[in-house]
Amino acid sequence: MTNRLPAQMPPTQAPNKPPVILQIIPELGPGGAEQGCIDVANAIQNAGGKAIVVSHGGDRVHEITRNNVTHVNMPVHSKNPLTLWRNVSRIRKLIHQHGVDIVHVRSRAPAWSALQACKGTSAHYMTTCHAPYNYKSKAKQFYNSAMAKGERVIAISEYVRNYLIDGYGLNDSTIRLIHRGIPIEKFHPTMVSPERMITLNKEWRIPESASVILLPGRLTRWKGQAVLIEAMAQIKSKDVYAVLIGSDQGRTEYRKELETLMEERGLVGRVRIVDHCNDMPAAYMLATVVVSASTDPEGFGRIPVEAQAMGRPIIGTDHGGAQETILRGETGWLIPPNDPAALAKAITEALALNNAQRAVLATRAMNHIMQNFTKEIMIDKTLAVYSELLGQGQSTAVNADKATAAA
Repeated sequence: MTNRLPAQMPPTQAPNKPPVILQIIPELGPGGAEQGCIDVANAIQNAGGKAIVVSHGGDRVHEITRNNVTHVNMPVHSKNPLTLWRNVSRIRKLIHQHGVDIVHVRSRAPAWSALQACKGTSAHYMTTCHAPYNYKSKAKQFYNSAMAKGERVIAISEYVRNYLIDGYGLNDSTIRLIHRGIPIEKFHPTMVSPERMITLNKEWRIPESASVILLPGRLTRWKGQAVLIEAMAQIKSKDVYAVLIGSDQGRTEYRKELETLMEERGLVGRVRIVDHCNDMPAAYMLATVVVSASTDPEGFGRIPVEAQAMGRPIIGTDHGGAQETILRGETGWLIPPNDPAALAKAITEALALNNAQRAVLATRAMNHIMQNFTKEIMIDKTLAVYSELLGQGQSTAVNADKATAAA
């Protein structure tokens, strides 16, 4: 499959009318779902279609409006039943006003509103399922089911695909597997200047000769920061430092737990918590090893993909999306979740790689990402699903899958 966008979006049945795609997401803030929405909206616009994004706003709205994508502010983040009901008429009004051909929903909160709004119109309803949502009751399973009612349902990993099949009885006539993709023009070693690395290293105050173990991810228990701290306690070398990048987002008690654990394990100074990093490519370049220690399986997990794109050894937990993005024993390590001893062992092995071994691993990892997880591949496949819904040829998305597999 080529990593190019189509020259233009295919026309709809109405003469001279470009396809109009409306995406709905709660807010345009940080996160993989939000990044995918932004990337696809800009791609639709660049390919000759009309892109509309409905959200409750956020600090990334400018990333689409500067490309003439229409943004409509609506309380689609709300789970209030009255607001959900009011959003039905608001979304239906947009469908009629703009001649919307496809409504593409990326979250559960607005899914029911969008589903009802599409009824009685010519707009197609489709979804992207970004994670396997928990359902411990029939009521919760019913609430989640709006994400499974699309004419097409994009699964961002095989793990999510299996969840949709097992939990909601979907099959390959409905599901389209499209992994998330990252911008290679941003996440590539040659794109990071030495000055950027020097600036970041001064902020972190890490000795130049030290090895850096990097764990990016917001401070929440299931991201596994405590597992890495326990693993660091088993690594006796004083020249190994760990940097945890992520905001506590108000979870001050968990942060205090981590700080207490560092004190108890004698790791104050060797483990640092950095609230935020504006230059993640430079952060990866400073890392000797990158860790994704999630104790719960992730629907996809962008950290392993970004780390490999930067040519860095990655250690991930052996469940969820990481099993699809990390090549076991070739581009990184997969270890049991919540196992500090296994993590310490993998870190020790990664640190023991010589320069030649690191170069081989880096080449494999970067090629793996280039062939499977770029933004261009994700966009191409998503536009192919739109074309499929608009009746442009037979199973375009399936053909795109085959082309990518052959590439």
